[in-house]
Formats: sequence, structure tokens, C-alpha cells
Amino acid sequence: MFPNAFDYAAPTSLDEAVDLLSRYGDDAKVLAGGQSLLPMMKLRLAAPAWVIDINRVPELDGRRESDDALILGALTRHSAIEWDRDLDADYPLLRETAALIADPLVRNRGTVAGSLAHADPAADWAACLMALGASVTARGPQGDRLIPVEDLLVDTLTTSLELDEIITGVTVPRPAGRAAAKSLKLERKVGDFAVVGVSLQVEVGSGGAVSRVGIGLAAVGPTALRAREAEAVLMGRPLGPEVIREAAALAAAAADPASDRRGSAAYKRDVVRVFVERGLTAVQHRLADGQALGA
Repeated sequence: MFPNAFDYAAPTSLDEAVDLLSRYGDDAKVLAGGQSLLPMMKLRLAAPAWVIDINRVPELDGRRESDDALILGALTRHSAIEWDRDLDADYPLLRETAALIADPLVRNRGTVAGSLAHADPAADWAACLMALGASVTARGPQGDRLIPVEDLLVDTLTTSLELDEIITGVTVPRPAGRAAAKSLKLERKVGDFAVVGVSLQVEVGSGGAVSRVGIGLAAVGPTALRAREAEAVLMGRPLGPEVIREAAALAAAAADPASDRRGSAAYKRDVVRVFVERGLTAVQHRLADGQALGA
């Protein structure tokens, strides 16, 4: 199927891109990697009058690090993260997640920010970045604002971005101490939407007790979810089989999946339980074996 007719603009500055969004509002869509927008246009599930291609805006490319965070530009491709071994030192969950996304064709063009803006509940990045406590920076006519990923996602394919705002970057906090992470995904075949996705990162203090934990769930609700009660039960306690099982059960209870041809709601909740237990156990072993970040 072919998309509806549309006009095309390729701004060369961020101010120009924001001005175009302000001018055309709901009639415009931003094109970064195009791996979500273009299929929807071909199926006529989206029919923008204007497509605003931001690939010629240099301010949106690249990444930089500060003492306490990693900042990914809005044009950061999945593959750029997948192959960046420098991220292993402090941000291995990013590389694990990128490697699980679709196939090489999608990873070579798709962007982290574009995935977040599309807000598909089965997408990989939202759950990962929730687990990491990440935020996005959005630029509009009134300037920049920082939005936690949890607050960005409102509903399926719906975000809290204003019509004239564009994501300019994603800020990922650096772990404060020893940490380990794990990403798991169940899919029917490579490149298919996730049946269930789980991302988690655990930081521990000098005594081995959990000092920070993030557990993000994909494809089990109208948006990606953070398993807050499961996180709470882990806080202040060392990882062990009993507390891991308790957290896994709470994570499963937090999931709100729908039954579909990929599986029943009960099946998906049980996959969440198994994946959280498996992921936390892997983290426990990595911490014990000295594979932790900051070890």
C-alpha cells in the first residue's frame, strides 16, 4: 500500500525544525529513522500532511558523557549503541537492549528517541530506559524541558510531548556504585514484536545490600511499565533466592497484559515472573563474580 500524499521539509537547524512543528502542529510528523513512521504511513494508519526530516540537524547527532550521565542525541541509531564497546564500562544494559531490537536493517536506521516518541508498548527502549531512570529533553518554542521516560509515556502510541516539541536527547544516569544489569526478551521469531520484555539494573552498596534498582517491563500494558513494588521489596536487602522470588512475583502482579495470539494474559504474567527471576539471578551472579560496573 502507498501512503497518502504529503509535503516534505528537511530543516538544517533545531530552531527551524521547532518552527515547522509550531507552524503545522498536528498535521506534521517528525522523521528520524523512519522505522515506525514509514510503515504506519504505508498502511495509512498515519497520514501527516507534512513530514519533517531531522536527519540534517547536526545538533541532534552524536553522544556525550559527563561525570554523572550519558546523553544520547536524538539521531543516535540502535546500531551505534549495539557496537559501542565503550558503553560496557557503565551502560551495558544499553548494548544488551540494542542487540535485541528487530534485525540489522532496523537497527541501522532506527533511533532511540524515535522509538520513545512512537510509544509502542512492545518497544524495547522504553522499558530499558525506565529501568535506568532515564529522561528525555524536549525542545519547543518555550525552550527545553526534561521529562522522565515514565512521564513521557501516556498511553499506547501517545506521549506527553506537545505538538510543537521534539525530543533532542536522552539522558541516562551513570550508576553511583557497583551495579549489574540484564535484558531479556521473548519473541516468536527474530524481528517480531516482543511477547514480553524485561530490563533491569541493580546497584549495591559496600555491604552488598541493594541501594538502587530499576525493573522495566515491555509488552504487558498500554505503555512500558516499571515494577515499583518489586523494586521496593529489593531495596536494602542483599540479593538471594528468597527475595528474588518475592520480587519476581510482585513484578508479575504489576503486569497488565492483554490476551492475544501471542499468548494469554496469564501466560505473559508468568513469563514476566520467570524473566525477572532469571534476570535478578544473573545480576546476582555478575555481582558475585566481579563483573559488576564499578567493581
